[in-house]
Amino acid sequence: MPAPPSTACAPPDVAEETLVTVARGAAILARMPRKPDVTVAAVTEDDGRFLVVEERINQQFVLNQPAGHVEHGETLIEAVIREAREETAWRFEPQALLGAYLWRNPRNGRNTLRFAFTGTVSDHKPNQPLDTPVVTTHWLTRAELMERNGRLRSPLVLRCIDDYLGGARQSLEVVARLDLQTAVSVRGVAV
Repeated sequence: MPAPPSTACAPPDVAEETLVTVARGAAILARMPRKPDVTVAAVTEDDGRFLVVEERINQQFVLNQPAGHVEHGETLIEAVIREAREETAWRFEPQALLGAYLWRNPRNGRNTLRFAFTGTVSDHKPNQPLDTPVVTTHWLTRAELMERNGRLRSPLVLRCIDDYLGGARQSLEVVARLDLQTAVSVRGVAV
């Protein structure tokens, strides 16, 4: 924490007010959430069944969409394709952005910003080892997931499925990456 501003020459009431303001500011910063973990998730459906992974997290088996963190230098689309392949052995082809979801885990206070994509899978490689901590994959209906509600990794699992079933779709263009070649042709506003 930076040093408080000097109050050596200030009248006593101004000096005290300055220190109280600094203390309040520090308290506010301490309560602010950390920056969110940016993750991606793949939502794919085949005949009413959704591809989910079963993971072992903190000694518990939980269900989630194929999902994970975006790695440095990776686009959101590259990340969701990679995560789906690593966790399910299926090649995921994103077709639309399902949504962006901000969730704060009440147990640990961590914030997650999840970009969920819908698409198709193909080119299954059944002999490929699955990424840790995934133990297996399942194709489950929404009703089967509801029966296992206590085993869902987060509320985002059902929220993404419900948004999918509700027809939520956005063009992949809304998460397009602005690369250096494109950036030179775009004029920004000087501030």
